[in-house]
Amino acid sequence: MLTGIHFLLTYKCLLECDHCFLYSGPHAQGTMTLHQIRRVLEEAQKIKTVEWIYIEGGEAFLFYPLMLEGTKIARTMGFKVGIVTNAYWAVSEEDAELWLRPLKEAGIDLLSISDDSFHYGEEENRPPQLALAAARKLEIPTSILTIRKPFVETLPGEGQDKGKPVIGGGAMFKGRAVEKLIAGLPRRPWRELVTCPHENLQTPSRVHVDPYGHVHICQGLSMGNLWERPLSLLASEYDPDAHPICGPLLRGGPALLAEQYHVDHEEEYIDECHFCYLVRHNLVDTFPKVLAPRQVYNLEQE
Repeated sequence: MLTGIHFLLTYKCLLECDHCFLYSGPHAQGTMTLHQIRRVLEEAQKIKTVEWIYIEGGEAFLFYPLMLEGTKIARTMGFKVGIVTNAYWAVSEEDAELWLRPLKEAGIDLLSISDDSFHYGEEENRPPQLALAAARKLEIPTSILTIRKPFVETLPGEGQDKGKPVIGGGAMFKGRAVEKLIAGLPRRPWRELVTCPHENLQTPSRVHVDPYGHVHICQGLSMGNLWERPLSLLASEYDPDAHPICGPLLRGGPALLAEQYHVDHEEEYIDECHFCYLVRHNLVDTFPKVLAPRQVYNLEQE
């Protein structure tokens, strides 16, 4: 049951974090318009089960008037609204209050702040901490999002999960993380990677929608384009077993996906996500409608 719609308001960001699975950065393309936001929210109302609207990026605060107006419209329509930010704008606690007060007045329900070494290192009075203090002063509910550099928690044969290495830190091995963060990490045989442990491909509870219209079940894995077919119909007609990518993943994970489409691959990968992302990267030109946008795979847009 679909309960959350996450707006990828923009792919643009001031930072180029190593763990970013969207390849966001200063040169990333794609930002929604106010008209597009209204269209998506109207479709979300038709779905009936959607409760939450999240506004994310990239960095949504780069387009502050658009983000604020989207928040107001969503709240007027009865949705709860969360916003995700790296808090680059919090140069002091006083200034952070200035940025947050209009959102408080608009009725924001949750502010999620990224605060980790990928964004600002360990410096004191870093922007996320200033933003957190201001949000608490304004009584805005908050959560902190923290990703650490991947590390080995246990090796094969150790701990409770004795059959495989356990990688800590919270990074997902897709997007830029595959380029930047995989060196030196233990790997597993590809034949063991037979599930999708991170996403509910059968009955998604949330999807991400982007400026190009892609409805992401997982980043870069779309159920269709909402500018071509309304979101409410895409959601109601979604058949995971018939989907060219989700179907194989549900039946046998990335191992079956690679076998079914005869994708050349290595013998070992860090985890299911790592293998799946690289298989999908090889299939972008074969399934351009559902493996999109290309920039999420670090490929040039056509």
